[in-house]
Amino acid sequence: MTRIIAIELLAVEYPVAVPYGSSRGLVPKRGAGIVRLLTDDGIEGIGEAWGPAPISRAYLDVVRARFIGASLFAQRGVAQSILASHYHFGTANGLVALLGGIDIAAHDAMGKRLGLSVADLIGGRLREEIPVYGSGGYFTTEDDQAAALARQLERAVAAGHVAHKIKIGRNPRQDAERCALARRIIGPEAILTVDANGNYTADAVLESMHRIAEHDIHWYEEPVAPQDWGGYAELRGRAPIPVATGEAHYALFDHRRIIDGRLAAVLQPDLTLCGGFEVARTIGSLVCAEHLRLSPHCWGTGVGLAAALHFMAAQPSYPAGEHVAFPAMLEYDTGDNALRDGVLAEPLHYAAGRLRVPQGPGLGIALAPDALTRFAPA
Repeated sequence: MTRIIAIELLAVEYPVAVPYGSSRGLVPKRGAGIVRLLTDDGIEGIGEAWGPAPISRAYLDVVRARFIGASLFAQRGVAQSILASHYHFGTANGLVALLGGIDIAAHDAMGKRLGLSVADLIGGRLREEIPVYGSGGYFTTEDDQAAALARQLERAVAAGHVAHKIKIGRNPRQDAERCALARRIIGPEAILTVDANGNYTADAVLESMHRIAEHDIHWYEEPVAPQDWGGYAELRGRAPIPVATGEAHYALFDHRRIIDGRLAAVLQPDLTLCGGFEVARTIGSLVCAEHLRLSPHCWGTGVGLAAALHFMAAQPSYPAGEHVAFPAMLEYDTGDNALRDGVLAEPLHYAAGRLRVPQGPGLGIALAPDALTRFAPA
């Protein structure tokens, strides 16, 4: 039996050239925690944990002993026992993100142990390419926000993206101006989604939606704060644009609440934050059962992006049959983020609005030899 003998978490960080971000604020750097898991038969699995690495590492110090000596194939049970025994910690924190990173690393190692890609391991490799949307259109430190938005979108169009996401949420009038500009640049046929990052109350969301609806908005992401359940309920049935959410909802419990209440048309779990493949697969099954849509959030390193690709490759298109009106898309960060490609020995292959699912056992990726030193925090 293959057993876990070591787990470590290493920080990676990249200072951006010009701070950028959302309605809630701008970021001067990007960062994440890389999980490395070692088994007694010499297999190494890698994963990614969302959030500040020092916090994830502190949680790892608390729970590492629970994993050491456990079967590689039983790590889900270990994670569940940790959540049960540390129930006072809650399920919206760095512990859940760490468990997700360990889960991803364990699946990478399991795939290598069995000679299977993770996509095959979790249900079958149904497709080799995944459509993506260019996630950009950020607010920046520049005085001319319209010019900054235009440059970002023009680069995305030149790169072949046919679906886009832009940031809104500072005020409804500006939302309309940004959407009008975006539609002019990307054209009438491209998909346009927007993201308010939960910066509004429900009444402001409705005003924003009514102002931007004429620009053919595919979905409106995180309209209200993650725990504003009343706000989501108020929008249900009143919103003129489909709602998408889930990136800031940890573990299974909040996602089930969204699904059961049909509080969103599109669920956006992040594998590096919600608990990894095991949690995401359950979310995917519940999404299918409630006849909703799935579009994972991904805003970290190439490791998390590869994990999301394998997850999407194994996700059925149910309830669609031969013709899928809206194929599930994956978020593809187009911002200044060297961690997306730089941490990997071979960057993931992007072309014409699609990402190729990595080949080979496990995640099918390897860390660049100098990644952990090149991107080590200063």
